[in-house]
Amino acid sequence: MKTVKNTLWILFVAFGTMVASAQTAEEIIDNYFENTGGKEAWQNIEGMKMSGKAEFGPQSFDFTQTMMSDGKMLTEVSLQGQTFIPQAFDGKQMWGMNMQTMQPEAQDAETTENYKKNEAQEFPDPFLNYTENGYALELLGEEVIEGVNTYKIKLTKNKVSVDGVEEDNFTTYYFDAENFVPIISESTINSGPQKGTTVQTVYSDYQEAGDIFYPYTITMKFGGQVGQVIKIESIDVNPDVSEVNFSMPTKE
Repeated sequence: MKTVKNTLWILFVAFGTMVASAQTAEEIIDNYFENTGGKEAWQNIEGMKMSGKAEFGPQSFDFTQTMMSDGKMLTEVSLQGQTFIPQAFDGKQMWGMNMQTMQPEAQDAETTENYKKNEAQEFPDPFLNYTENGYALELLGEEVIEGVNTYKIKLTKNKVSVDGVEEDNFTTYYFDAENFVPIISESTINSGPQKGTTVQTVYSDYQEAGDIFYPYTITMKFGGQVGQVIKIESIDVNPDVSEVNFSMPTKE
């Protein structure tokens, strides 16, 4: 009898493991939103303003980033007593300030178009309206990352143009199998001097931000080396941005 009971227990555990593993990519994403506030709470977000500190090696500076549901975005940093805008999007044009001249400069048309087709549509989360954005999900299996059991999901986005040639564009996410939140994402730089470099983004310190939970520490690694650490100190959901000017100023 003891042998039969043990056998039944082993079968039960094995069956339970198979059930736990039989998650689809869509179910994992549904669980993710459910565990971070609910899809409705995410859909009610029209804008976010986050502030904190960004670290590049020994350097640290304050930053503020404002993002809107229509794709508009403005990042401001305080650098040596001056306010510097490294990146912004006014709804039509990507732009930023030249660190040498401190003058605003428009990004090239290809960069702007790639942003419009992808990142501009992803707020507040790339998985929220992925089908409407033309993205596709694929569950690649399970993997242990730094001792954590994860689900590995590939998010294929809209193709980007690099020097006039269309290239595939995707990001691989690793979701904690217990809490269903992304803890790491990986992508490949597809243009510029770092083309081909793997970028790994680590998400941690999930905290409340309005009615949702959001990672307050974001670490970016380039080719395995830590390049940037973002530590968010405050997040204002649906802020009053009437005084925020996303448009590129005229050169002085």
